[in-house]
Amino acid sequence: MAKVRALTDIKGIGPKLAEQLQKLNIYAVADVLFHLPFRYEDRSRVVPMGGLMPMQPAVVQGSVVGCSVVMGKRRSLLVKLQDHSGTLSLRFYHFSAAQKHQFRTGQQVRCYGEPRRGVSGLELYHPEYQLLADGEEPELEPCLTPIYPATDGITQQRLRLLHEQVLQHLRADEVDLADLLPRDWLAQWRLPSLKEALLFLHQPPRTESVEQLTNGQHPAQQRLILEELLAHQLSLHRLRAQIQADQAPALLPSHTLAQALLAQLPFTPTAAQQRVVAEIEADLAQPFPMLRLVQGDVGSGKTLVAALAASRVLEAGYQVALMAPTEILAEQHLHNMRQWFEPLSISVGWLVGKLKGKARQQALTDIASGQMQLVVGTHALFQEGVDFAKLGLIIIDEQHRFGVHQRLALREKGRLQGLSPHQLVMTATPIPRTLAMSAYADLDTSVIDELPPGRSPITTVVIPDQRRDEIVQRVASACAEGAQAYWVCTLIDESETLQCQAAELTAESLQQTLPHVRVGLVHGRMKATEKAEVMASFKAHELDLLVATTVIEVGVDVPNASLMIIENPERLGLAQLHQLRGRVGRGAAKSHCVLLYKAPLSHMGRQRLQVLRESQDGFYIAEQDLQIRGPGEMLGTRQTGLQMLRVADLMRDGALLPQVRYMAQQIWVQHPQQVEPLIARWLGDAERFANV
Repeated sequence: MAKVRALTDIKGIGPKLAEQLQKLNIYAVADVLFHLPFRYEDRSRVVPMGGLMPMQPAVVQGSVVGCSVVMGKRRSLLVKLQDHSGTLSLRFYHFSAAQKHQFRTGQQVRCYGEPRRGVSGLELYHPEYQLLADGEEPELEPCLTPIYPATDGITQQRLRLLHEQVLQHLRADEVDLADLLPRDWLAQWRLPSLKEALLFLHQPPRTESVEQLTNGQHPAQQRLILEELLAHQLSLHRLRAQIQADQAPALLPSHTLAQALLAQLPFTPTAAQQRVVAEIEADLAQPFPMLRLVQGDVGSGKTLVAALAASRVLEAGYQVALMAPTEILAEQHLHNMRQWFEPLSISVGWLVGKLKGKARQQALTDIASGQMQLVVGTHALFQEGVDFAKLGLIIIDEQHRFGVHQRLALREKGRLQGLSPHQLVMTATPIPRTLAMSAYADLDTSVIDELPPGRSPITTVVIPDQRRDEIVQRVASACAEGAQAYWVCTLIDESETLQCQAAELTAESLQQTLPHVRVGLVHGRMKATEKAEVMASFKAHELDLLVATTVIEVGVDVPNASLMIIENPERLGLAQLHQLRGRVGRGAAKSHCVLLYKAPLSHMGRQRLQVLRESQDGFYIAEQDLQIRGPGEMLGTRQTGLQMLRVADLMRDGALLPQVRYMAQQIWVQHPQQVEPLIARWLGDAERFANV
């Protein structure tokens, strides 16, 4: 039996349409089958007008009992229909004279739309409709009607026709479609075969519940959801296996440098910090690369954990690279590392984009010779021409800000003498468990779940910007009492220029209103040296109020700052607001955060700011953020793979992840020949990006 594989094997598909279909990631016949409906409409029965429910789309049929042009805020055509059970209005805002004449009294009309409450009772706005001849009763749809993701130039009608043709080939076993899950699993979990699941999902019988399908609860959907999540888990499993097949320096425990570092500190690490350091040390003793994610809320002391991990590697004679997402954060790390390591005769240097000419050349020479033992930098660290003498550990701060390829590029730099460097990834954006299980399944996870003693709790209030003057006076009195404050400007426009202008105007107006307050300004368009100078002045209390864009989100530490105002907080994600808020409350003084919002707030906006008011627990906030915004937003589009889920939804299907992890281990061990085909089917090209 001849198999159909290429799209052009399907009747009616020429090269032009085949090219258009590629926009929908449809390259071959099998891709058509996995291009699934994202919702369904029930056009399989006519609903009596008396039985219509608001907002529930339906097919209705009746005769025209009136048609007129109505003048209101907008001119509209109102058509009254009647059947044996009641009446209904159709309303058209865009219509022609010819259309008006179609709806003569007595004309039979069948239409489909979503009833809404209007001036004249239930109305359908711009419904799809069909004029019927006397006695004509067109057939209704035999199945629920699938609605597919579409693109310019390809209508739903065209997609349905294409799917119908491919389904005929599938029924005749003319499509290559292997069932990749073991048969006993399907029996055990009462799941249909792949062929049965696909035939069902493209054409569900009209007796099926649209609600169950909308919620992804049907066994045919569960069959595909499990398989897709399984493919993602396997790709991370494979990645981990590839990395752990590499050799890494096994570093024997020696704590001389770590003890010398701790002896300089005016405090002792918390129990949580000590536990995480012990987990890292156990990894570093292995002869394969460590891959560990350290999550810790704002201010939990991740930097010290990173320094203690570095001390072990430096003591063994290897270099350490610490990569941060912004120059301002890299500078903060550089300052800490120099303070801690230079008294111990460890040379600390840095490499960022702004380092030019002789200074850059010198840094490159020192890195290549091994003279620079601890290198702090931004993504400049993994660019061409940067060579390490003996890289033993890569520390990446704020992982979600880096693309996955960037982690890979830095790892490649360390591949010397057949050894790969260990990797430590840190984030202050707590990752909800469901997301960590899927997005970071290739990493072991440690959590610093304790704040250092002496941190004061932060009171958060939500205030409309009509009360801005009150807040300005509050800033004045706080500064008069010797406290310091941040005023953060955010803009809905992502343009950095506009954000900076807003910050400049705010700083000017605050300086005029508060002549006795020393106001500083920091924004993304300033040179790094200027930013560093302003930050240093603020830290030294030569400034009372710092007006800033969100560049201060991470890493800036001024213990005397106890008040923060965030303008337009409704425009930022919860995790980012939580990060910003973490800039205050770093000393013993009682701290406050004011969320100054623009009214009116949407329901979602209110919900989000309420979460922030209620809690200072980063993990709780992250869980709420995930529920409100979804995983793609939270991880940033650079975390490829996750937003490309076709059937699964991490929020909805998170409960399946423990089962999926178990399945992945089973397949890996018992059915290794299925691993590659599963990954290829669901991830295709996307899987290349995940290779880090």
